[in-house]
Amino acid sequence: MLEYLGYLASVVVLVSLLMSSAKKLRWINLIGGIIFSVYGFLIGALPVGIMNACISVINIYYLYKMYHSKDYFKTLEIDQKSQYLKYFLKFYKDDITKFFPSTEIDFENADISFYILRNIVPAGIFVGNKLEDKILEVDFDYVVPTFRDFKMGEYIYKEKKGLFLDKGFESLVTFTNNEKHEKYLKRMGFYREDTLSKKNLICYKYDLK
Repeated sequence: MLEYLGYLASVVVLVSLLMSSAKKLRWINLIGGIIFSVYGFLIGALPVGIMNACISVINIYYLYKMYHSKDYFKTLEIDQKSQYLKYFLKFYKDDITKFFPSTEIDFENADISFYILRNIVPAGIFVGNKLEDKILEVDFDYVVPTFRDFKMGEYIYKEKKGLFLDKGFESLVTFTNNEKHEKYLKRMGFYREDTLSKKNLICYKYDLK
C-alpha cells in the first residue's frame, strides 16, 4: 500500500506540471507534495518527507499571495495599426481555436473591442457587435491560459459593465458549444437562452441590469 501511495504522489506531481494555470499548478502540486511527504515519513525516508513538506509550505505561501494580492485591471482600446494584435493572435492561435474554432473576428469594424490588461500585461481580448436593439453579441472573449482564473471575466462583466451600459446595451449574448466555455459563462452569470440560436450553437445571455 505504501508503494501505491508513492506512485499516486508521483502521478499527482506530474499532472501538476501539465497545468497552464499557475493557480491550478500550485494547488495540484500542493496535494502531490503532501502525499509525497506522508509517504516519505511512513517509509522512514526523512529527506523525502522533509523536502516535500517544505515544497508544500512553499505552495501554500504562493497560493496565499495569489488569493490575497491586489491585481490591477484596465481596458485598452485595440489599435488596428499596431502589429501587436496580429502577434497576439498568432501566438495563441492553437488555444484560441479550442474556444473559437470557426469564427472570423472582424476587429476593425467591431462595435466594441479592447485589450484587458492585468497588472499592465495584455492578458485578454474582448470583441462585441450589436446583435439587436440593446443586445451586444460577444464575438470574442479570450483570456490567455496563465490568467484563466475567472478574475478577468469578473472584472469585465461585473465591475466594468458600465462600458456596455454607456453604449446603450442592456444585455449580452454569446454562442458556443464548448463545454469549458459554457462553464466559464455560467460562472460569470450567463444563463441559457433557447429563444436565440446560431449555427447549432447554444446561446447564453447576460443581463446587465
